Order: sequence, then structure tokens, then C-alpha cells
Amino acid sequence: MSINDSRAVTRREFLRRGVIGASALALPYYVPASALGRGGGVAPSERIVMGGIGLGGRGTHDMRWILNESDVQWVSVCDVHKGRREAAKKMVDSKYGNTDCAMYRDMREFLAERTDVDAVLIATGDRWHALASILAMQAGKDVYCEKPACFTMAQGQMVAETARRYGRIYQTGAQRLSEPNHVFAIEMARTGRLGEIHTAYADIRWRDGFRYDWLPAEPEPPKEELDWDIWLGPSPWRSYNGGYVNGGGWYHFYDFATNVAMWGAHTVAQALAGLDMADVHSIEFEYEGPEKTMVTRLSNGVKLVLFRVSGSVWEPCKYWHGACGERFEGPDGWVGAADGYTSPDVSSPALLREFKKVLSEYTVRTERQMNHVRDFFDCIRARRPAVANPEVMVRSMNICLAVDICERLERSMTFDLRKAEFIGDTEANRMRSRAMRAPFTI
Repeated sequence: MSINDSRAVTRREFLRRGVIGASALALPYYVPASALGRGGGVAPSERIVMGGIGLGGRGTHDMRWILNESDVQWVSVCDVHKGRREAAKKMVDSKYGNTDCAMYRDMREFLAERTDVDAVLIATGDRWHALASILAMQAGKDVYCEKPACFTMAQGQMVAETARRYGRIYQTGAQRLSEPNHVFAIEMARTGRLGEIHTAYADIRWRDGFRYDWLPAEPEPPKEELDWDIWLGPSPWRSYNGGYVNGGGWYHFYDFATNVAMWGAHTVAQALAGLDMADVHSIEFEYEGPEKTMVTRLSNGVKLVLFRVSGSVWEPCKYWHGACGERFEGPDGWVGAADGYTSPDVSSPALLREFKKVLSEYTVRTERQMNHVRDFFDCIRARRPAVANPEVMVRSMNICLAVDICERLERSMTFDLRKAEFIGDTEANRMRSRAMRAPFTI
């Protein structure tokens, strides 16, 4: 009987076995009272054992967030950058007052050795997100993966299929789906309080200076300092250049990044969450020119406007005044939210009178908390889909990636959401996947 078969083994028993297996490798001789479940701590048999892959700026942010969860025990970190994995280990060890956190350079070694780990954070560069998620789920881990969750439509579908096949819990880092202002806007649309929604808006932004070339070769650092081959992963081979790895320079190169999905992975998911997508089978993309706002039309008649703002992400626009905004319009009013809001924007102050009621109804109906990582861990325990589950990820990412393809080919298209293919456009359909460099293949 496999310990990963949740139908045969209770979660308590699963975690108990994992902690017992890990204890021979990692637990110190002295065991504090909190580790035994005394003094308000959570006993080992109830803890979710956690590891992390890719722990730079965003990964460090997520680590701090997760380390606050009392029922999570972080035991190992993995990063191709020596400095980053050492900094991550220091953070974990400081939290627990020991030196037990293990370090790995290669995620394949980490996943093979750490059979005690129940769940992993994946916060690598975009090029690794899908492959790392698939490898982790195949190794029996539940996955919290930062966005954008896939590089291509084909990869996104493989992530979803792997989660289903292996029965894993998967959450993508679209955290605004768990934040009060955004949840309120979504629920106001979803529950019909604005009438039948006719127009929704999502904030997308074109990356300034997005490039399709590559940088000249520079001497590679020692492998122990930075493993360049693993850093590249499934991307095409490119010679090392510090401009890729310093300051997130890779963000601006097609070989290593997506474009619209940088923002749209959040906001398209937010917009779709407020719409009835049950019978939507296709979406039309109306190309108006390079880097222009793109109007799309869902097959149910709803207009989804993918709105672009030039300049700073905080530059005011006519639909919101912060970053990562969404907005819904119906015959009975409109509501929207973005980062930095004290409360949502509404067409009438009367709509805000139900703010607490709307959020309360949401939490009762969904049994979700307004905390994205907490939702992930609650869903691990309950073995139920997270709020940003693979289905949510695939649908929103397919729309973002379709926009990128429309921009590359400079034409309007129609996309079949159910078949995940462009209708009558062979050239566009070829762009739904990219070659993956061996041995980093699926």
C-alpha cells in the first residue's frame, strides 16, 4: 500500500509516516516541547513537511509567508545559486533554532532523496515552472507554484493531467484570488448583484524591451556557485551572460519568459472567476496593433477587455488606479479592485454596504480563508481542489498565451477553449508548444 494513496491512508497517518521517516535524517537529538505539540505547537504527526525549489526574491517572499504557518515544517531548500540556497537555509534554521535544513543544487536529486517532503514551493524562473511542477507531482508532492505557471499551452495541459493522474493538490500563485477586495469584486459579479455581466476588464502589461535575441558569451561561474546547465533547464542552450541572472534580466528574453502572462496570470484568472464560464466554448481575439489593448469576445456574448497601461504599473487609468486590476460591468452597476486599495471601486456607495456579507457568504460557501498559502495547506489536508487549481491555471494561461501568439503573428484569431486550439490557423497552433532541451523534457 503506497503512502501516497490518500484513499487508503489517512492524512494523519500519511504525515506520521513522513515525519518518522525524516526523523532519522533530520531531527536533532534535543526535541523542543513545541515539536511534541505542547505549548501551542503542532505535533509532528499533524505537520505538513515542506521544501522549496527556486528561492530568489519571490521565493524568499513566499518562504516567509509559509514559515508563519504553525502546521508546516520546512526541512530542505534547493536552488542553483549557492548564495540563494545558503540564504534560504539560514532563514529556515533561524526560524527553528537549529541547523537542520538541507540544501540541494539539483531539484532532481532533491525530489529523489526527500521522500519525507509532502509539499513543495516552486518559485524558479518561468522556464522551469511547469517541468518542476510535473516532476514534483510525479514524486508524490503537492505543489504551490508561482505564476506564470507554464511556458506554453502544451505544458499547462501536462501540469493539469499530471495533477489528475497522481492525485496531487496544486495551487498556482495567483494570490489575489484569496484577497478580500478582489474576492468582493469577483463575488459581486458572480452572484448577479450587478445584473448579467456584459463587460469584464483585466490589467495586462507588455514588458518593455521584450527581446527575441540573446546576449554574448561570458565565462561561466563555477558550477557550485551557479549551475548554468540546470539554470537553463528546458530552454534553448545559450552561453552564460550575467545579464540574464543579475536583477532578473531573463524576464525580458523570449527564451526564458512569457510576455502577457507576467501580469495576466493574475488578472485574467481574476476576471474569469467572476464570469459564468460553464458554457463558454470559444473566445475571439481582436488584434488592433502592437501593444494595444486587446478586446476579446467570449462565445456567451461577454466582452473581456485586456487593458494595457503604458508607463509605471501604478500609473492611473480609467478603470483602476493600481496594479493587477480587474473590473466587472453589468446593468446594475460596476465594481473593480486593484493593488493598494483600501476598498473596492464601485459605481455606487450602496454596493459597498454588503462588503462584509459578500465575503462572509464566500467563506461559508467555499470553506476558504483569505490567505492563499493557507488555502493550499487546508486543501492538502482535505484533499480538495485549491482556489487556483490546475483548471483555473490552464484556462487563464491559455488566454494569456493566445494574446502573445496574436501579437507575434499580428492578426485576429478565434481560440477554442475546450480543445485548446486556434480555429482554422495552423501557424498559430504550431506555437502552442516549444521544444524542450534534453534532458529537461517531459
